[in-house]
Amino acid sequence: MDLRPDAVPVDGVRLGRLLGDPALTWLVDRVRRRLEHQQPLTGQVSLSAPTEPQRAAAERLLGRSPGSGRSLTLRLDDVDAVLRRSGVSPDGLAAAVTALTGPVAPLAPAKEAEARAWHEAYTPLAALADEMPPLAPWVVRLRGDGLIRRLVDAPAAAHTLLGEVAAVLRALPADPPVSLPAFAARVLGAAHALDDDTPRATVVLAGIRALTGFPDGTGTEWRREAWASAGLLRDELSSTVLTLNLRGTPALDWAADAGEPCVLTLRQLIRNPLAISAPMVRICENPTVLAAAADTHGGDCAPLVCLQGQPSAAALTLLRHLHRGGTTLRYHGDFDWGGLRIASALLRRVPWLPWRYTTADYRAAALTHPGGPPLTGRPAEAPWAPGLSDALEELGIRIEEETVLDALLSDLAGP
Repeated sequence: MDLRPDAVPVDGVRLGRLLGDPALTWLVDRVRRRLEHQQPLTGQVSLSAPTEPQRAAAERLLGRSPGSGRSLTLRLDDVDAVLRRSGVSPDGLAAAVTALTGPVAPLAPAKEAEARAWHEAYTPLAALADEMPPLAPWVVRLRGDGLIRRLVDAPAAAHTLLGEVAAVLRALPADPPVSLPAFAARVLGAAHALDDDTPRATVVLAGIRALTGFPDGTGTEWRREAWASAGLLRDELSSTVLTLNLRGTPALDWAADAGEPCVLTLRQLIRNPLAISAPMVRICENPTVLAAAADTHGGDCAPLVCLQGQPSAAALTLLRHLHRGGTTLRYHGDFDWGGLRIASALLRRVPWLPWRYTTADYRAAALTHPGGPPLTGRPAEAPWAPGLSDALEELGIRIEEETVLDALLSDLAGP
């Protein structure tokens, strides 16, 4: 009911019988929506396929038949006039609908206030982008892709969520790597705060991809390696790295003497840092190269580390340890878009020099093997080799490590 000092009271009993009839709910709803949108209560409103009770209620309201067509049409001016003239609602239709349904809040100011609140909800990430410029493009995308609104339903909850996400990303990458539950307990106060399928974990993993360049994916193994790319370990045993002829522990020394490959777990690398002293260590992408090196050179092979695809937490831990110890790292991978992405992901985390992995090397290999498989997929950059991406697009040939295996093996002869 209108509570203004000059408002004339509505006759609630008569109004309930007249406009409050359930058969006129459609009309009341239409009027209320107009009031919410601050639209005038004039012109016509129509209801398609009305029922007989709806036609009868409209006839009682107007005091005459509204017609017998396929739709039911009422003029809001006529309804307003009836309510005023009858004394049921001397202030007209707007006052009557307000009395029936409660005060009406205009939607425009409410929507503007909600829009401001949602904009302010992203403040924690805006500050993070200022501190960590590589995350700025991701923050822009996150504002526009609707992910946060799908995860939480209110700006206040979004602000809290993004504040927690910003706190996590500020603390990454973790170096040395640390248990994910222990990290969550330290940063967020709860060991399970970053468990799978929580909104925090969903947004943080998206941020980690932007931070580390880890490729998109799904599944348990992908999540494990995505966390590990930022130094967060779901366990210490599943992340491994394949090596050949590294020395520094009794087990490694035994394997090197035998010229046999050795698998190191992240647990070993974290809990017992290796006393490795090697002036140069080569890195390959595919285990075929390492196996062939062991078969060909055995104990005389130069030290070699194999990524087996995207660099695992164990591989990154080992290679960082080598780099800090003064070892020069030289990398070779497949000449295709996936290979370039793997190499770029590694380069963002650990400095390395190319090992037969330049534009000139690609062109020479493509000239020698012109019938290679066609290049497919989405292009990628090669920051260590200007012109390499252009050369791949120009020639359109994939050169896998197995294709140039003889050249790689020749480099690995001797310590």
